[in-house]
Amino acid sequence: MSDIKVIVLVGSLRAASINRQIAELAVEAAPQGVTLELFDRLGELPFYNEDIDNDDVVEPVVALRGAAAEADAALVVTPEYNGSIPGVLKNAIDWLSRPFGDSALKGKPLAVVGAALGQYGGVWAHDETRKSFGIAGPRVVEDLKLSIPAKSLDGRHPRENAEVAASLRDIVGKLVAEVG
Repeated sequence: MSDIKVIVLVGSLRAASINRQIAELAVEAAPQGVTLELFDRLGELPFYNEDIDNDDVVEPVVALRGAAAEADAALVVTPEYNGSIPGVLKNAIDWLSRPFGDSALKGKPLAVVGAALGQYGGVWAHDETRKSFGIAGPRVVEDLKLSIPAKSLDGRHPRENAEVAASLRDIVGKLVAEVG
């Protein structure tokens, strides 16, 4: 089997966010022959507007769509903002959903994980993210779930929590196994 590429999208722009740390842990824990590439430019995307989605679309959108097209799968790591998807991630979903019916992630396996401050670890945002991506074109792998209550990490990096690290490795392995 040739090398497998997984694009990683993080729904938080904050440099020290727990979700960024989870994404970095996933990159570190990638099995041999698998490359997880963190696309770190979601904050550069303009708000989706069909009027500017044309042959002259801005470079950050071209870069996002290109990275998604080159990927074999996608891992989304997101917090929950006000009970839902962070705006920056929803905007990326909107850009990635086009062209309608033929998006860069069409048919590719996608998993959603993350952490949030609430007692359920962002379950609502993760469910909404799965729903939106499911409409946008990827093949959402519904049973790959990890919603971590941030307080359960006790202020430590997720890699210091053996259960979280093992769960994340398992999810990445199962996501990769979904690549056809």
